Amino acid sequence: MDLVKEIQKLKKEKNAIILAHYYQRPEIQEIADFVGDSYYLSKIGKDCDEQTIVFCGVKFMAESAKILSPQKTVLLPAYDAGCPMADMAVSEDVLKLKKEHPNAKIVCYINSTTEVKAVSDVCCTSSNAVKIIQNIDADEIIFLPDKNLGSYIQEQVPEKKMILWSGYCITHRRISLEEIKKAKDSIEDLIILAHPECEKEVRDIADFVGSTLEIINYATSSEKTNFLIGTEEGILHELKKRNPNKKFYTPRGGIMCVNMKKTVLIDVYNALLKNQHEIHVNEDIRVKAYESLMKMHILGR
Repeated sequence: MDLVKEIQKLKKEKNAIILAHYYQRPEIQEIADFVGDSYYLSKIGKDCDEQTIVFCGVKFMAESAKILSPQKTVLLPAYDAGCPMADMAVSEDVLKLKKEHPNAKIVCYINSTTEVKAVSDVCCTSSNAVKIIQNIDADEIIFLPDKNLGSYIQEQVPEKKMILWSGYCITHRRISLEEIKKAKDSIEDLIILAHPECEKEVRDIADFVGSTLEIINYATSSEKTNFLIGTEEGILHELKKRNPNKKFYTPRGGIMCVNMKKTVLIDVYNALLKNQHEIHVNEDIRVKAYESLMKMHILGR
């Protein structure tokens, strides 16, 4: 059976759209209708005409699509693809912290559970976080769950007081300063591009810090040819497609998110064939989470 052909056939029959994050396997990115970062994909899912969304990513992404489009069927092909960082914040603890800082607004990274989104004032992604913090009507911000993205925002917006959660991305945490220094010493004219989920010492040595799409755009528009990519290795597929004449290196020979790599072609096929692994969100919680996601689209403009 030619899985790719069967997936394309089922997609038409089911009036479905396939969305894939840049961290997905190359073959998954190739069958997707749209490939992007969290912010881009959340907009596509909200605005598309298709009634079924097959979300090739992790659970919080598929849940965000369902929050924004409750009338649509949202399928997560690899149902156990979670996000350890998202699980580091629970809504009860967030509300306790809010009691300690009653004047603070709660801003949650999109890499968070639906329950946390529901108790937050606004959601953000790595590509719009700085803009949202600048635009939000508050001087004190509780930011969660990623302390690294939070500290990066604090550097960009020093006039606001950031109260940071202690969560982090287990994948980006594996990118070390020592490995980057080693690469800089061995590769001539090497440009370091890092995601804001990286530790501060890694961000500080980088030539550019940005979201997945911003990293891709920077490397594509740059006249340089050698780049060390400080984020999950799935991004290399798009980078190489857009820049066949440039060289891309990764710390440790590759930094892989095991959850992002759980989705394989047979999972996408089965999801479409059987309407398998549908995402359901409690309606009361969804309505509250919807507000924080919609404010993200407004404040992130």
